[in-house]
Amino acid sequence: MSLLFDLPEIPALPVKGEDAGYPIGRIFCVGRNYAAHAAEMGFEVDREAPFYFTKSPANAMLTGGSTPYPPGTENFHHEMELVMAIGSPVFRCSKDEGLAAVYAYGCGLDMTRRDLQIASRNKQRPWDLGKDVEDSAVLAPLTRAADFGPIADQRIWLEVNGEIRQDATLAELIWKVDEIVADLSKFYHLRPGDLIMTGTPAGVGPVVAGDTITGGIDGLEPISLTLTDPE
Repeated sequence: MSLLFDLPEIPALPVKGEDAGYPIGRIFCVGRNYAAHAAEMGFEVDREAPFYFTKSPANAMLTGGSTPYPPGTENFHHEMELVMAIGSPVFRCSKDEGLAAVYAYGCGLDMTRRDLQIASRNKQRPWDLGKDVEDSAVLAPLTRAADFGPIADQRIWLEVNGEIRQDATLAELIWKVDEIVADLSKFYHLRPGDLIMTGTPAGVGPVVAGDTITGGIDGLEPISLTLTDPE
């Protein structure tokens, strides 16, 4: 049937060495997956199981662009993250099967209206207004897992206007890639197109209009975002 209107196109992520892009289906995010970040937010790590929230694929954008400072917040935060891209279907899988299902890795920014997230959390309400913000899932080109190699002590870092804000290693991840995929697959039929943002290290903080955010993970394509004046 014909459509009443067209929706904005969801970007596909370039893959290093590939002509075809990786289409974005769903975006899952792991909360408090670095102990130092959990502590700076006033929490101890829940070591029983990971927990998750989601972002809308329509709110994804590619690295290198700019976006207006979002409405409704006075405390907009950066969060630098390792992103994994699922390449084969898995459901109720083992850790080994989960690791094998990862097609590629990339850099991501989980941009957060922190004041709204905290207000919702304090009222035991969902985090959507704080987390699922327009242009809040900023994504860099992917590198195939086979080319990246095992997750070890690769450096993960973020700068604002050239000043280091976040600086850690992937060895500090509490829940590792294989554990995350195996756990999330208990609740969802994971499939190609699913992205999982694996959490941010310590050093998150506010940004304002005019700021340029840059970040990277050793062995992956870097990421950048510029904030412009509010609309």
